[in-house]
Amino acid sequence: MNFSKKIFYFLVLLTSFSFNSFAQNYNDAFRLSEPGIFLGARALGMGNAFSAIGNDFSAVLFNPAGLGLIKKAELIGGFNLNSFDNKTNFFNNTRSGAIDQNLKLGEFGVVIPVPTIQGSFVVALVFNQPKIFNSIVSFNGFNPNNNSYIQDLTDFNDDIAFKLALSYPLYDSKNNYLRDTTRIKGKLNQRGTYQQNGFLNNWNAAGAIEVEKDIFVGATISIYSGEFNKTKDYYEEDVNNNYPSSLLLDPIEPTSADFKSFYLSDKLIWDISGYGFNIGGLIKLNEIINIAANIKFAKNFTVKESYVVDAESLFGNNNRFTFPRAVDIKSEYEIRTPAEYTLALASHNGNLELGASVTIIDYRSAKFKSGFSTSSIQNKNADIYDLFRPTYNLNVGVEYKIPSSKVTVRGGIMVLQSPFKDDTIEYDKKFLTVGIGYRLTNKFTVDGAFAYGWWKDLGDNYGSGLSRTYQDIKNQNFIFSIKYNY
Repeated sequence: MNFSKKIFYFLVLLTSFSFNSFAQNYNDAFRLSEPGIFLGARALGMGNAFSAIGNDFSAVLFNPAGLGLIKKAELIGGFNLNSFDNKTNFFNNTRSGAIDQNLKLGEFGVVIPVPTIQGSFVVALVFNQPKIFNSIVSFNGFNPNNNSYIQDLTDFNDDIAFKLALSYPLYDSKNNYLRDTTRIKGKLNQRGTYQQNGFLNNWNAAGAIEVEKDIFVGATISIYSGEFNKTKDYYEEDVNNNYPSSLLLDPIEPTSADFKSFYLSDKLIWDISGYGFNIGGLIKLNEIINIAANIKFAKNFTVKESYVVDAESLFGNNNRFTFPRAVDIKSEYEIRTPAEYTLALASHNGNLELGASVTIIDYRSAKFKSGFSTSSIQNKNADIYDLFRPTYNLNVGVEYKIPSSKVTVRGGIMVLQSPFKDDTIEYDKKFLTVGIGYRLTNKFTVDGAFAYGWWKDLGDNYGSGLSRTYQDIKNQNFIFSIKYNY
């Protein structure tokens, strides 16, 4: 290998650890911007169509003004069970992903109506875990086209391909370095597994007041914490012997003959913190109809990130090249999510409760705020604006108290529109929900809810449309909670 090239990349390796195989982008902003669905068993059973209903601790999260309808103090506790599975199509080869299940403490808190001379004043402290990041993608297929991850890394002069003898430098007539090139021209088997897990915690302090008869306003302050982990194991293999022993991938490296495989493994670790604020209003037009509006202002998150990468190439005679393990690549940056605007309507007639709401989120307003150079931030935010769009999320739900019994049944529909500009309806997240409540005593109530979701998704291993996975995703969620009124 050329000595100057060795020295150059050694210095890059020591000083920057800047790999094309990973970069922060619009997906990271979306991960924190998308609303969670785990916001209480009663609410989930009604398809989270709860913003104009209130009278439950979930109002802290949907519309704090609804707390003003609560007449008795509440203690709440519960847990969430999440299950994720999918089928992935990759170059006409379909593969089922492993089912990933997760059981977590979902919520606990207290709601206290404060005695007043007239009207109402209610305060609440609630812990909630609105989002679980668990998912898995597994794929395996032969890419018959003239592209590969190796070529993608080489096009960006990435250090990984060079250190693994998969690429080599080009020079001009005066021996000045120009760029890297590779003799790999695609036609490789590609397989891998991408797995992610984590959660987002939410600590809330809220209050509501009846400013005039049947007119309520409220506010919630939220503090967020959480973690996110993503692990990638990716392989490219010469299953058809397109790169035989007569071909050196690095012309001056004799052990780079008879290419067998390339392997890349990386792990992304996030430590998440943040804060948010929302305000809401609710009007009881009469004994039957409530109307409501809520604004969740832009949330601000700080991400402390660690990144680890390993890579290896295998050639004939078991010759191997390995990429040095980078253990301590750390960064810190800020993301601001878009605001959420909700309009809602509820109808109460005897034992029947109906709710509906629409939430508008303009994902184009998500931003990277700090942690990168000015030009890098501008480029990332330009990508967000170009790729995203405003969305309209719909929630519809019903609750029915069975006469002369202690049982309440619920049902609902949720549609979370995909924020990506070119996505069709099949990429929207759709949920059907059912729920049941049972009053054990005058003070104890248990609630359970189940949500079944389905949607399609796609992902690129590199480039755009060159090595793409297509997923059919199914998501199942169960929430159980118990409430004590006193």
